[in-house]
Amino acid sequence: MSGILVRWFITTVAIMVVPYIIPGVQIHSFWTALFAAAMLGVLNALIRPILIILTLPLTVLTLGFFILVVNALMFELAAFFVSGLQIASFWSAFFASIVVSIVSWLMSGLITGGPTEQALHSRWDKGSIDMRKSGGRWE
Repeated sequence: MSGILVRWFITTVAIMVVPYIIPGVQIHSFWTALFAAAMLGVLNALIRPILIILTLPLTVLTLGFFILVVNALMFELAAFFVSGLQIASFWSAFFASIVVSIVSWLMSGLITGGPTEQALHSRWDKGSIDMRKSGGRWE
């Protein structure tokens, strides 16, 4: 349960960063960003998988770049449901979704230690291999 709250907080902070970088996005308050992060989470859980399946041929054709369009559509849909979040154009939503993804990724890495650190620890914590040569053979 606490992992969901941490991700919600990270997404809220990432959404609050967006208006400082993308001029076409406006957020009225912290509560708006908090509600927008919750709405974005719900939309990403329920609608995004359906859109990804429906657009799979186009996603394969564009080598995965069409996922960015799906992310922008999710951001615009969240703005439709959240009254204090205003997006000027599709391109504002497109770049805002990229900024939210990057800021969320960076904050997740700082807060949780990141997937790279966890992968390194799991790889090296399995023990070491002791190689000895005995009678002309490695053991």
